[in-house]
Amino acid sequence: MALLLLAVVAVLQPLSADEGMWLPALISQRITDMQAKGFKLTADDIYSVNQASLKDAVVLFGGGCTGEIVSDEGLLLTNHHCGYGYIQRHSSVEHDYLKDGFWAMNRDEELPNPGLSVRFLERMEDVTDAVLKGYVKSMTELQRDSVIRVNSAGLISKAVEGGKGLRATVEALYYGNQYFLFVYKIYRDVRLVGAPPSSIGKFGGDTDNWMWPRHTGDFSIFRVYAGKDNEPADYSEDNVPFRPKRSFKISRAGVKTGDFTFVYGCPGSTKEYVTSDEVRYVSEISDPQKIDLRTKRLDIQKKYMSRDQAVRIQYSSKNASVSNAWKKWQGEVKGIKKMHTVAAKEDFEARFKQWAKGGEYDGLVEKLGGLYERRDPFYHAYEYYSETIRAVELLQLASSVERSLIEKRPVKGLAESFFKDYYQPIDEETFLAMFDAFDKNMDQGFKPAYFRDELARHGSVQAWKDYLFANSIFTDKDKVASLTPEDLDKVAADPACELSDAFTAWYAELISPVITEVNSEIRLAYRDYMRAQMAFEPEKAFYPDANLTLRVAYGQVAGYCPADGMEYAPVSTLKGIIEKDNPDIFDYDIPQTLRDLYAQGGYEDQPVCFLATNHTSGGNSGSPVINADGNLIGINFDRVWEGTMSDIVYDPEVCRNISLDIRYLLFVVDKIGHASYLFDEMNFAD
Repeated sequence: MALLLLAVVAVLQPLSADEGMWLPALISQRITDMQAKGFKLTADDIYSVNQASLKDAVVLFGGGCTGEIVSDEGLLLTNHHCGYGYIQRHSSVEHDYLKDGFWAMNRDEELPNPGLSVRFLERMEDVTDAVLKGYVKSMTELQRDSVIRVNSAGLISKAVEGGKGLRATVEALYYGNQYFLFVYKIYRDVRLVGAPPSSIGKFGGDTDNWMWPRHTGDFSIFRVYAGKDNEPADYSEDNVPFRPKRSFKISRAGVKTGDFTFVYGCPGSTKEYVTSDEVRYVSEISDPQKIDLRTKRLDIQKKYMSRDQAVRIQYSSKNASVSNAWKKWQGEVKGIKKMHTVAAKEDFEARFKQWAKGGEYDGLVEKLGGLYERRDPFYHAYEYYSETIRAVELLQLASSVERSLIEKRPVKGLAESFFKDYYQPIDEETFLAMFDAFDKNMDQGFKPAYFRDELARHGSVQAWKDYLFANSIFTDKDKVASLTPEDLDKVAADPACELSDAFTAWYAELISPVITEVNSEIRLAYRDYMRAQMAFEPEKAFYPDANLTLRVAYGQVAGYCPADGMEYAPVSTLKGIIEKDNPDIFDYDIPQTLRDLYAQGGYEDQPVCFLATNHTSGGNSGSPVINADGNLIGINFDRVWEGTMSDIVYDPEVCRNISLDIRYLLFVVDKIGHASYLFDEMNFAD
């Protein structure tokens, strides 16, 4: 009955405006609405396993971004911030590709990126019946999980059998009310082709991040390589450019208000159907505490980065990683409060409880409330531990080395990688700030005995820090690189390892078991609550929460009004870059070439970015933004700050995704990178 209900609600009308992240395999259930809003292609053009379709030009880039293929020779576009870590690894003071940009002028100059892969979706399939085969309602939850694991393993094994580079997963949707099989082909030779200088690709830095108007040329260019049989292969000089089943045509026609858009990508994680208790925890406890802790870390990093170019290069990627969520959480809290989301959820729950009274779902909201009450103190301790103790890089290194030695793996490469991007003064000051915060703000009952004892022994966090960094071998690159499994006892006795191991044991023994147990009960309750919401609101279309699998989101180009008297147009231009240009501020110091081009005249109206109403999330970074004809018009890279609560609640008035206009990418490649030879392999629609 539950599965029938899912099938029915999937074809009903949308929730509101352009909300929703829809499964491509089921897009035929949305295609009428898409076409009514201007889309000119068919469902098979979006997703098909029998013919080449747009899905074959979209990839999961690395572990958490999206990319798109734009030539028949494997040329791939994604965001600058998605490729940032790889650009940084190739950078040095002598060759500062972050500052100056990088452009390969021929195939031989393209740079390999060990560890980077892209994942193409071969197919997705509803396998709910197969996954639950053998399950009966009288089974315990543990028995149900066992049935699911065994059946899923069989489906996965069969899906990848005989295929080169294939990987498959079975993913639970709607909290385990539905299951889909996803089969991917993974290519492991991906090379850097081009990236603008960070003064373009990261223009505006943290100040502009999540904000509008945006003027960031957030793109980087890679190429996928394959063996001579066009199949996945490890890096080799003998590999050849990958030949895709489909690549995007590029439209240079531009955008205007009301134009149909859709985003094809891999949104990471949303939780649209949670109760008021979860929203209250996020907006009143979790986000505020993490914002405060990360503010401290960012201030420390920026202080040292502003003094030394080498340190700036070392910490650019780390700083961006810390900052991204930090600012997103600020907008999320503000949006949740502005929309009175907790109160709205409580109102919904009151109506739901009245409807459910006396039936099979009676008491479900109260049950979830009790589970959150049990979980939240432990989850708070876990999050605080993650944001403080785990933020100290020396402790991360100690833990990684110890684990490698236990598993009898060499640590020289680990040491080389770590110390390349490590600056001890930043780490020492981070230790002081984070351990001081943990001491002051963690409930006494949740502090590990080791923490209390060591703090008492040293007398202060400052003295503890001084002792640790003076006596740990993990501050010395050569000593770390020379360690072997025979040194394991010495490593385990190191003060950094002792500290790391003590917290790991505390978490494993006292915190994790409670969180794991209660979260299991919460997931089980949400499986019922999801079905119940669908029964309570039978006219509403429910899309599954995001889980980094391929989705389609559609909407239109539109500005927005974030506050009274403020109205934002949906397109930004080069004129805005010049208005923000400031040589004294690193994030706003544009290349002189760009200033000179603007001074020549004729480029004032050069489009840079645009807004649309597509429902996106983390993971959609780098996603292709496509027009009504299925042609590429932009690359998604952000959301507006006022709409970052869309992972929990979507507001059609202010939820906007921000995309790089493809015309600005072409402009930068040509005028800044002088790499217009790349256009020769691209297919243009107009």
